[in-house]
Amino acid sequence: MGGSEDDGALKFSKPGVYVLVLETDNRAQSHLPAIRFNDYLKVEGLTPALEQRERLHQTERDGSENYSRRAKSIVQIGPPDASSQMQATRPLGLPLEIIPEANPYARPQSRTLPVRVIYEGEPLEGALVKLTRLEDDAVPLETHLTDRTGRATFVMPTEGSWLLNVIWTKSLPRSRETDFETIFSSLSFGFPSSRP
Repeated sequence: MGGSEDDGALKFSKPGVYVLVLETDNRAQSHLPAIRFNDYLKVEGLTPALEQRERLHQTERDGSENYSRRAKSIVQIGPPDASSQMQATRPLGLPLEIIPEANPYARPQSRTLPVRVIYEGEPLEGALVKLTRLEDDAVPLETHLTDRTGRATFVMPTEGSWLLNVIWTKSLPRSRETDFETIFSSLSFGFPSSRP
């Protein structure tokens, strides 16, 4: 970690689909003035925090959270191989996880990219999921709220580098230093500029 140009190099011994995961602890904190915290909650669709702040008449109060990250990346080495395709769509048991229900690298490629969002082992309804092309990441290309089964469906990308992300939060007891515990979760994948 902390190299001058990168944090390391990965080498894969054989072709197939690999899923890389990064998890951080939840000791990072964010403290924001009320107006910025409320805007952040609205933009990210963090309804549990919005509803609590409104219910308790705290929208004029500064907001704080502990946060952590769960990042997954799907990597295809060599040509797609049916025997390794299930790697991409298998849940890993992360506290907040985006699980694709179609492998972006499968052949023939699906026209849609259905995903499930799981939070603490249960489908998460009402979460805002964003699909962003990383080459032009100022605005997500698509956004959807998950349904009661935790599902959302996007158009399947065919080129470029992509990131799906979702954020969710829950309130913390008053004895804690911050108001909420938030998890940022993402799923990335990409295609070379010239595909066979």
